[in-house]
Amino acid sequence: MPSPLRRQIGQLLIAGFNGHQISPELRSLAKEFGLGGVILFARNVAEPEQVAELSFDAARLVPELPVWVSVDQEGGRVARLKAPFTEWPPMATLGRSGDEALAERFARALAIELKSVGITLDYAPVLDIHTNPKNPVIGDRALAENAEDVARLGRVVVRSLQAEGIAACGKHFPGHGDTSADSHFELPLIEHPPDRLRAIEFVPFKAAIEAGVATIMIAHVLVPSLDERRPASLSRHIVYDLLRDALKFEGVILADDLEMKAVAAEYAVPDSAVLAIGAGCDGVLVCSGDHDTQAAALEALVHAVEDDRLPLARVEDALRRQLRAKERFLASMVAARPAAGRALRDVLGRDDHRAIAEEMARFL
Repeated sequence: MPSPLRRQIGQLLIAGFNGHQISPELRSLAKEFGLGGVILFARNVAEPEQVAELSFDAARLVPELPVWVSVDQEGGRVARLKAPFTEWPPMATLGRSGDEALAERFARALAIELKSVGITLDYAPVLDIHTNPKNPVIGDRALAENAEDVARLGRVVVRSLQAEGIAACGKHFPGHGDTSADSHFELPLIEHPPDRLRAIEFVPFKAAIEAGVATIMIAHVLVPSLDERRPASLSRHIVYDLLRDALKFEGVILADDLEMKAVAAEYAVPDSAVLAIGAGCDGVLVCSGDHDTQAAALEALVHAVEDDRLPLARVEDALRRQLRAKERFLASMVAARPAAGRALRDVLGRDDHRAIAEEMARFL
């Protein structure tokens, strides 16, 4: 029987997988370690009823605690769920509209559709500011080109998603907007001094924190003025001293996918998992579906605790934060099977949802 520590450690992982059903390997991983959540990609999606059944199954992988069912559904080019789900324009349209009421209608409609298929955590909104037109990864995913508009509209999206029962995730702290590299392929560099970061990049995150955002994702970016050695996702100064202590964020901090080249080029996934949790993250994403790598990351965390390289108190703190968030968002979501058939189809791509998307599209 797995030890209690192993069952605790598994709660720190959000795992990707392949196929339209929970794989036997993922079931085995969840049985051995427990599991904090799963993340869905296009490779996991066939049609709405299948997504609903997959989510229902995934949420119950760990009997003692519900599992997050998460997705990147921002709108625009980052959307894993296509028609008959409503296909939303990019978030820059909301910024150009400047319309908080439109942002609220969008976020509530998005949440209703996600909820209908059992998804409980959406990695949105992007709170990066589009200050660099040469940025290869953010672009029109950002709400606007200035901090105040991103903060104002981001706050609305957070509150509206969460009012409908979907946990929101502000990303990518400490800010990925003014970069010229894509962290999927290399480590971006942010050369701003701390005063500039506090005055610009941090502003939308502070607004989201004030709005009660459930989770914040840490970027794989190097900010030498804050930490000369380690990417933000592995930096205790950035994760704990800044986000947790200075900005007073009490929710769940997640490290972006540890298999992205920005960190994986220098750190093996098991090593970066230990560093991320040690830095103050409450969970890590390992998205590829390589279950051997996921298991190795969890084993590394277990050994780090056993060897006193990772304080057990840090793990217990992360687990408490995860539990609070799950009690807040998952209790009602996992109580019943999701809608199916006509009842489900009637929720997706509704006329009023399409009308919101069309109104947003006027600002493309």
